[in-house]
Amino acid sequence: MQRTFIRRAASVTNKPLTLQEANAALLPPKPLFRQILRIHRNLPPEMRFLGDDYVKAEFRRHRKITNPVHIIGFLSQWKLYLEALPGTGESLAFAGKKLDLLLLEKMSSEQLGQLYELMQATKEVWKP
Repeated sequence: MQRTFIRRAASVTNKPLTLQEANAALLPPKPLFRQILRIHRNLPPEMRFLGDDYVKAEFRRHRKITNPVHIIGFLSQWKLYLEALPGTGESLAFAGKKLDLLLLEKMSSEQLGQLYELMQATKEVWKP
């Protein structure tokens, strides 16, 4: 059962994922959370408000997760998000990217529902 989760988590990235490599590449939850909020300071106020609330809610929801595969997946995806955001010295031209179809196929109906809710919330913020 756990090998299946590791294979699924590994298939999201380009190279195979082992627990040792993942632990070495990941940041602990609190420093990762703080870095994300720190980078959000560079965003426009509307985006920062939405992003900060979303990040806080997600980290709160996953605070009591004990499955190591889920923890690795959660932290690795948030680290990828952090790396995709523009840094302090870069321009604020973060346009995002399209989701991979394979990633969408692996999502549960609950995850797809959350993604849809996020899409609706972002549309609300950017209405003229």
